[in-house]
Amino acid sequence: MKLSAPRGALAAVLIALSAAAASAQENPECIAPANPGGGWDFTCRQVGKSLQDLGLIDSTMQVVNLAGGGGGVAFAEVVNKRGDDNDLIVAASAATATRLAQGAYPGNTMDQVRWLASIGADYGVIAVAADSEIETLPQLLDQIKSDPTSISIAGGSAVGGWDHLKVLIAANAYGIDDVRSVKYIAFDGGGEAVTQLLAGSVQGFTGDISEAKGFVDSGDIRVIAILAPERLPGEFADFPTAIEQGVEAVGANWRGFYAPGGMSDEAYDAWVGKIGELYASDEWKDVMAANGLAPLDLQGDAFEEFVSKSVAQIQTISKEIGIIK
Repeated sequence: MKLSAPRGALAAVLIALSAAAASAQENPECIAPANPGGGWDFTCRQVGKSLQDLGLIDSTMQVVNLAGGGGGVAFAEVVNKRGDDNDLIVAASAATATRLAQGAYPGNTMDQVRWLASIGADYGVIAVAADSEIETLPQLLDQIKSDPTSISIAGGSAVGGWDHLKVLIAANAYGIDDVRSVKYIAFDGGGEAVTQLLAGSVQGFTGDISEAKGFVDSGDIRVIAILAPERLPGEFADFPTAIEQGVEAVGANWRGFYAPGGMSDEAYDAWVGKIGELYASDEWKDVMAANGLAPLDLQGDAFEEFVSKSVAQIQTISKEIGIIK
């Protein structure tokens, strides 16, 4: 004889599960692992606003900027102190995978957190101040070739991080054999890096198109190369690719979120569903178009597998260019 739970009991269980999932976003919080103005900050604030605008969360997303260690401070905070927080999500990107790949978060690995979903990919850019005499990527790289000490390039990731890797990949593609000669200065976020560029402390900037866009619109910086296979459409069409300038360099920074490793399955599934619903919306397509984000639609297990493969690939690249042994 087949046994089954009474309908009332089953209904109670379903209601309890539904309530647990709903309550997971009663006090939504997003940690941006850098200072305001960079790509992680953009990810938290734009996604939080869009989730609320679409009615997917009932209250305003609290954004907490927790800079340090190229994202390591935030990662350690989540793993060590907030491992079972159902309300918390954390902005992540190729920079996160890079630091994990290189063992730069001491004692931490990617399987200590739960990977939620991607929201798009952000192509890398190399830029200079608007009044710079450098007008093309080959000019910048030629100057580095002839006098490496004359050019400093700022980025929002730590040394060996994704922003650093992007300019090294371009230098390597241009024939600079010892990419360690490229002088890179790390700051906690793209906004701070651009500030140093405008102050004249550095001569170049390496970052992502979303964090550079506002400074381009204000007339402060000029993008001399976008690391995309071909020119982007719309308002980004004026940005020349590295490839069309003879530098075979492509670099796409995926953007997404991870959650505490002890987050409940109900809360995890709820967050994955909400971010997936956001990604599929016309409103988010408009946000992507306005900020130069390329499509990357991955949720749950598919996103975790993608991150795992990214970590493995970056380990290989890092060994090839001498960042790790």
